[in-house]
Amino acid sequence: MEIVPVQEWSGEESLRKDILANPVNIAVIQHTVTPECDSDVECLDYLRRMRKNAIVGGFTDIPYSFMIGGNGKVYEGAGWQRIGAHTFGYNAKSIGIGFIGDFRDKLPTSKALQAAKDLLVYGVENKHLAEDYKLLGHRQLTNTISPGEELYTEIQGWPQWSESV
Repeated sequence: MEIVPVQEWSGEESLRKDILANPVNIAVIQHTVTPECDSDVECLDYLRRMRKNAIVGGFTDIPYSFMIGGNGKVYEGAGWQRIGAHTFGYNAKSIGIGFIGDFRDKLPTSKALQAAKDLLVYGVENKHLAEDYKLLGHRQLTNTISPGEELYTEIQGWPQWSESV
């Protein structure tokens, strides 16, 4: 499974420096509420804009641990080793996976969904995620509609899904 490193898609290293102790026990599924992307060019454009907006808006760097495009590629944000800023109160004990797009009324592409499942398996196999980690929707941890109704319904059928922390 390929994860596009942050330095490859952004042109520089992550500005996040705080270390995330592995393995973590929680994986949070989110959506970016941006336009979707289906090609490498579109995804890179959206990622670069999201990163710039996050930094200008006062974040250290892009908030997600990983982002997934409609093209089925996984893009590193904070990654497995650094603390992101995706879910207030849970950043130091979870990873945040942001699907690029708005999934209130539709699902991400089948390639994107499979990439997320593969990422989670990879995380367990490489001891970044605990074997008994809990998979949660962003809305379960904070007052938001993320990851959108359709995506939230979808992930409830995935292995490791949990009703609560």
